Amino acid sequence: MAAHEQFGEDLALHALGALDGGEKTTLEAHLQECAACRRELDCLRGDMALMALSAAGPKPPARSRSRLLEAVSREPHQPAVRTSSVRRGWWRMLPMLTSAAAAILIIVILGKMTDLRNQLVSVQNQSVQTQAELQRAKEITATLTAPDALRVTLVAAKTPPQPQGKAIYVKDRASLIFIASNFGSLPADKAYELWIIPTQGNPIPAGVFKPDAHGSGTIINPTIPSNVEAKAFAITVEPEAGSAAPTSTPIMLGAGG
Repeated sequence: MAAHEQFGEDLALHALGALDGGEKTTLEAHLQECAACRRELDCLRGDMALMALSAAGPKPPARSRSRLLEAVSREPHQPAVRTSSVRRGWWRMLPMLTSAAAAILIIVILGKMTDLRNQLVSVQNQSVQTQAELQRAKEITATLTAPDALRVTLVAAKTPPQPQGKAIYVKDRASLIFIASNFGSLPADKAYELWIIPTQGNPIPAGVFKPDAHGSGTIINPTIPSNVEAKAFAITVEPEAGSAAPTSTPIMLGAGG
């Protein structure tokens, strides 16, 4: 920039937005032909951006402030009219700096609000899940301890260890818990299906299960009609998704008491 020192102060003022009139026109014409001055102007504008950000963040690098002050003071002081122009330029920059600081502060606050909102949603979801689990536990306990529950044991005519199923059924609440043990494994596309055999009408599907590695399985509160008088329960082997009506002969059967 040594060959263009006459433009040093004008570049600083132009970076601040405080250069106007013929001086601005002359400088812009020079910038079209001088790559060195264009680079210097870009650097000064970058330093101004760092100083603007400092209103809401860490202190800007000392290099930025030094470069800007050096550029302004590079030329001898001009008559009072230029000093007044510089002051007017700085005052015009104040709203921009204040707006930049306010915008950054708003972004920070919005980010914090988003984090808090996400945390609140997470806590609410956990609370809903916990309440649902508690309600399910209460329903299971109520079925297991109901004095009017019908308790039926289903057995298969095989050598030990015999497959066995235990059905606990409360018709008034349409609540049913079935516990299976010693059941054999099935093909991937098959499952065991539980049936309620009512005193009148066709068998009612009451859920499907696949036993684990120990032969155990459960069905807990399947969707079934209410107030169905059950005279027996049965197990058949059905497609994995279950059937609306039995498609095979029951492998287990238990009568109600």
